[in-house]
Amino acid sequence: MMRGTNVLSTVPEAQMSVRDLFRRGLVIPAHPLALTADRKLDERRQRALTRYYVDAGAGGLAVGVHTTQFAIHGTGLLPPVLELAAETAREFEREVVLVAGATGTTAQAVAEAELARSLGYHMVLLSPYRELDEDGLVERARAVGEVLPVIGFYLQPAVGGRPLSRDFWTRLAGIESVVGIKVAPFDRYRTLDVLHGVVRAGRTAEVALYTGNDDHILADLITPHRVVVDGREVEVEFVGGLLGQWAVWVRRAVELLEEAKLARAGDDAAVRRLLSLDGHLTDANSAIFDTANDFHGCIPGIHEVLRRQGLLAGRWCLDPAEELSPGQLAEIDRVWAAYPWLRDDEFVAEGLDRWLS
Repeated sequence: MMRGTNVLSTVPEAQMSVRDLFRRGLVIPAHPLALTADRKLDERRQRALTRYYVDAGAGGLAVGVHTTQFAIHGTGLLPPVLELAAETAREFEREVVLVAGATGTTAQAVAEAELARSLGYHMVLLSPYRELDEDGLVERARAVGEVLPVIGFYLQPAVGGRPLSRDFWTRLAGIESVVGIKVAPFDRYRTLDVLHGVVRAGRTAEVALYTGNDDHILADLITPHRVVVDGREVEVEFVGGLLGQWAVWVRRAVELLEEAKLARAGDDAAVRRLLSLDGHLTDANSAIFDTANDFHGCIPGIHEVLRRQGLLAGRWCLDPAEELSPGQLAEIDRVWAAYPWLRDDEFVAEGLDRWLS
């Protein structure tokens, strides 16, 4: 069996490049959009969210992605939202990996990548685009990669994604400017398609895999995935998470990722502990993301958690019709009470006034 060696594990963080930090594995929250009651950008709370994430230990931020609401693309909101996050992240002494979401046609995605580059972003998370076939999506990734390094994105169909072949992931992973893939089809078969594609492309050392499978977070992070291609067995792993679920309870997420790294390194006690927590986190995610109603209340559910902690003033989304589903609030109440060890309420309470200042 071939196994990649993590040569970054002994390198001090201060000496790492942004790409090295990304490859080592980070908690990267998908950054929500803070709005006022009249659905205007709430700059104060938008900054507070960014400060919370970085203070909690998140190594990166993904802005302009699904959790930020795709509707900001094509409006005047995208530039100020990207700029606020980048500007606020620079308040901190350590490097924060800045990931900008890009959507739409090739021309639109390239323009959004150029905007992100001008604001100091390091990478682009490239959302799928239904109007292009797989050949077109590969060429789109090449074009965006001429502006900034690309993170591929397997988005689940329920929130705008589409099935993509194993051959597509082989071709995408083979592009030199592709530095990572967010794997979020919420489907084990399709997750394996990505893993096989990266191995077939021969770029397991260059392409960092990030779980976006909110239904399988901890299991993804602790599993040594052994992929057999052309008679070779290659071990690949998810190094971190780029997740909507990690837009909440971030201090705890950072601790869980560190424990997952111990588990992958052979700590059997960590493996057993995380496997016991995996179902708890998935159950909590089911309530927050509104799986009972095909994810209709996903973003309001995230907002509700942040509202309860004082980080957001309300659950408002750009679309007034985007609200919690019937019964979802009771489900959030249930998991809130059932799993206090997943929450970081004390950490938020201690920092809230400072973040809002």
